[in-house]
Amino acid sequence: MAKLFLGRGLGFPIQSIEDGSLQMADYEESVRQSILMILGTAKGERVMRPDFGCDIYNMVFEMQTATTAGRISQAVQDALLKLEPRIDVIDVQTIPESDGDGERLVVNLRYQVRATNNAFNLVYPFYLERSVGA
Repeated sequence: MAKLFLGRGLGFPIQSIEDGSLQMADYEESVRQSILMILGTAKGERVMRPDFGCDIYNMVFEMQTATTAGRISQAVQDALLKLEPRIDVIDVQTIPESDGDGERLVVNLRYQVRATNNAFNLVYPFYLERSVGA
């Protein structure tokens, strides 16, 4: 087992475990949870922190095009550069996919945790709303 030298913090979402204590997360897991929280929050959604979140939710009704994919990649990168100082964003790619129920863009994020120099991949599905005429 690797020696933990960066500590632990509360896991997100906050949950209690069997012994009644709160779920904890190691440093790198805490970073991953923070990234998911940033990507899952629309800007303006938090009353006391209107700048927290990602602009991808402004594009939910956009057409599934290369331009939309590029704008989503840029919005993800901008949000993480501003809100998650513990990482270096290596690459963000948004790949269009289509299924029977609607359109989806898959955001592939590659990042490096600065404190450990460990690189990670994260896949975040983003669903576009299909219009009635589509």
